[in-house]
Amino acid sequence: MKLRDLLFLGLIFSGVFTLGANLMPPREPKPMTSYDVAAYLDPSFRSVVERLDASFRHEWAIENLTPAKRADDLTIARRLSLALVGTVPSLEEIRQLEYLPSEERLAWWIDHLLQDRRFADYFAERLARAAVGTEDGPFIFFRRRRLVSWMSDELAKGTTYDHLVHALIAQDGLWTDKPATNFVSVTSQPDMKNQPNPIRLAGRVTRAFLGLRLDCAECHNHPYAHWRQSDFQGLAAFFGQTKIGFTGVYDGDGEFEATDKTTQNKFVVPPRVPFATELLPHEGTRRQQLAAWVTHPKNPYFAKATVNRIWALLLGRPLIDPVDNLDAEVPVPGALQILADDFAETGFDLRRLIRLIASTSVFHLDSTLEDRELTDEDERAWAVFPLTRLRPEQVAGSVLQSVSVATIDAQSHLLLRLIRFGDQNDFIKRYGDSGEDEFESGGGTIPQRLLLMNGKLQRERLEAGPFTATGRIATLSPNTAHALETAYLCVLTRRPTDEERAYFEQVFADKQQSLAKHLEDLYWALVNSTEFSWNH
Repeated sequence: MKLRDLLFLGLIFSGVFTLGANLMPPREPKPMTSYDVAAYLDPSFRSVVERLDASFRHEWAIENLTPAKRADDLTIARRLSLALVGTVPSLEEIRQLEYLPSEERLAWWIDHLLQDRRFADYFAERLARAAVGTEDGPFIFFRRRRLVSWMSDELAKGTTYDHLVHALIAQDGLWTDKPATNFVSVTSQPDMKNQPNPIRLAGRVTRAFLGLRLDCAECHNHPYAHWRQSDFQGLAAFFGQTKIGFTGVYDGDGEFEATDKTTQNKFVVPPRVPFATELLPHEGTRRQQLAAWVTHPKNPYFAKATVNRIWALLLGRPLIDPVDNLDAEVPVPGALQILADDFAETGFDLRRLIRLIASTSVFHLDSTLEDRELTDEDERAWAVFPLTRLRPEQVAGSVLQSVSVATIDAQSHLLLRLIRFGDQNDFIKRYGDSGEDEFESGGGTIPQRLLLMNGKLQRERLEAGPFTATGRIATLSPNTAHALETAYLCVLTRRPTDEERAYFEQVFADKQQSLAKHLEDLYWALVNSTEFSWNH
């Protein structure tokens, strides 16, 4: 009997040990991600970057503005991490970054993030919001998670953006088997016998992929642009034959009909595009024709709309604001045209576009000026890196990553990833999702601040333990100075200033409270700091 009890206890302890070993970060750091510095020195790549920098310098000279100085490497790394994977860098990644020579750090960090599955997952969600919104839609005919997962797989494979958009517009099949068709099926409505809505589809295509608000001309001619009601109706007509049946989305018979506002009589609208008619092919279904026209390298809006959105995802606000209104009375910035031309000429490669933007001097600028007050002109001319409030998923991701010294990614233990997924979703639900408006500049709310101060996530994850950063830092740090510096790196991706170091070393000298408890208090203060909640 005793032997059986001992065996039973042994199994329990071995199970606990195995679980703990898998949850604990590995003792050896992960191998360095491969990267190619030469690719960033390629003459064609450097030429584009230099032209981009020259376009901003030209504007600064006209406005008589002196740009901010270059930010430090860790600040730039934080910006990239927030933009590409939605979280601050881990301590593990910071150590790897600082191991490299300074001239190689940016190239490695960009490639490290672009090769990480977190990038594909995060960017797929950002792009899906523009394409289908944030709502779950009609459950029977729409699977948003399937769509986002498919987009993530395509991004991970390196599928070019034009091919991805073409599939969204023109794909046939069942929304569970051919996830791209969810772009069409999300518009199905009960009052239309669960058939796709051509008007909603035309609005999504023009806003998400062309950066145009042609849907403002749905009921009347656009009041501030040259678009006519007939332009929007002609685009909607490309979806007039789009159906949903037992086999999913397909193209059948029928025409798009509009209603005359005066007589209330219906009339058939033939499909037509409002500009660049020579780019419209004559072969294929109507959706295939529209998809080919939208994604054509010579379409004057497709590349610019994509560049404007990707720029906004990396820097927090677009070159032309709002991001889906390129036809506004605003001249096209030189940088936008340079990037759009290169994007189209090089096959709509999103990774190259991201590398170019991240290599510009504007992306590397500090967010403050040392010798004078910041003005609206500085921000408008991109003479400083824009200060933007983190989106809810960035706040949640950063809190969860900062309480772990190891990187939480696709290689992390399954249980750890499941816990993170649940915690993040619960946090965002309570914090409030920003919805489709990714680049709204509104301030935080009192409930959001209270959640950061007293939420369940912080209470559980900031407590020192064998699996939390506060507990591990307290256990493994040789002295309080090292513990203080490590905590700052984990949470704010920087080292403490001399003033901060002197203050907290004096606080930590109080032996009535353990180092672990001091670190819990410090973590709470840093997570609730304004600096933590902003990209800068």
